Amino acid sequence: MTDHAFFMAKAYDQALASYQSGGVPVGSVLVRGGEIVGEGHNQRVQKSDPIAHGEMDCLRRAGRQRSYRDTVIYTTLSPCMMCTGTIILFKIPTVVIGECVNFGGNEQLLRDRGVNVIDLKDPRCIELMARFIRERPDIWNEDIAE
Repeated sequence: MTDHAFFMAKAYDQALASYQSGGVPVGSVLVRGGEIVGEGHNQRVQKSDPIAHGEMDCLRRAGRQRSYRDTVIYTTLSPCMMCTGTIILFKIPTVVIGECVNFGGNEQLLRDRGVNVIDLKDPRCIELMARFIRERPDIWNEDIAE
């Protein structure tokens, strides 16, 4: 049995690191066979990189993988269209989401493409993102292209 709470806590730590360094608090962890393959966080602000979302940073840090079909990606916030497309492209079979209260991503699109989507409704993820949106609406709106 996979310990979703354990790996989401690791993703949350990444989100918190981003928040503490002035960035958007989204963290992600890629797991294979109960082991972390890669972890990362949103670095759009820190690196001035418009595509450095949490999931993208995590996948970059994981490096090249022969296949993703035996992995699970954890993300503190529901994936945006770009990250959703990457998950579908790489055929990652399961996405565990910390929350989709503050931002409803593309859960149904993922499901329609055969991806198992698990929403943990994690209170820490919900609160951290809500806090960030209150404190930095300008950066949040930039992040979601509003």
